Amino acid sequence: MTALTTHRYAERFAELTKSGQKAFIPFTILGWPNRGTSRRIIQAMIDGGASALELGLAFSDPMADGPVIQQADVETLATGFRVNDALALIREIRLENPKIPIGLLVYYNLVLARGVKKFFRDAADAGVDGVLIADLPPESASEVVPAAKDAGVQLIFIVSPLTSDERLQKIATLAGGFLYVVSRLGVTGVEDRYDSDLKNLLGRIRLQTNLPVCVGFGISTPEHARQMAVLGADGVITGSRMITLAREHLNDGLEAAIRDFVQAMQAACR
Repeated sequence: MTALTTHRYAERFAELTKSGQKAFIPFTILGWPNRGTSRRIIQAMIDGGASALELGLAFSDPMADGPVIQQADVETLATGFRVNDALALIREIRLENPKIPIGLLVYYNLVLARGVKKFFRDAADAGVDGVLIADLPPESASEVVPAAKDAGVQLIFIVSPLTSDERLQKIATLAGGFLYVVSRLGVTGVEDRYDSDLKNLLGRIRLQTNLPVCVGFGISTPEHARQMAVLGADGVITGSRMITLAREHLNDGLEAAIRDFVQAMQAACR
């Protein structure tokens, strides 16, 4: 599987550009609320037309995530679901869905605990295309860059309105897949306001790299997705709203609710 990992993002974004669409990338925690239901949630995202997947490894101190995702992390860890289980689940998803790009959102402690080289090798073998280490700044990425490259996994980095041109240039030399752009300052969650500098940030990014730019943090409605498309984003990422929606429908129409929401978000991404 490793040989394909460097191509899925490029191929998917090329397809979207050709059809005049933007990407919609839903997020969930692997193993939440349990393995079987997690598998159903992820497949429903794919069946709903998700452009790519962003899947999180449950972590005890997810500092970049808001209360909705934090609670999902706590619940997942309480079931005993761990990194090996997550990789096995990804492998299962990949076998049934060979073309969709799969990104993994992690915290650096989980990478170090497994060993950097082994982590990326195992991720690639499971079918992961990109890894975003939420608490690893580009200045400290020297150890992971060669390991990711050797495994054929692309490193995804976060860019915020506070990212300087110097740091942005550094990120542009290391990043692959796409850039994850923070729509506003703070933690992930559902909000209706965006940083006024976002459009300027997207413009600055375009001067540094041709990588697709996907906006996350607070993107929870089709209108938000349309707004980001107008501002110039190549796609949007939705996390907290996905978890909330799934929680609301765990006992009633889970797959249909997820599929319908993904379809509506993808339709808005034009």
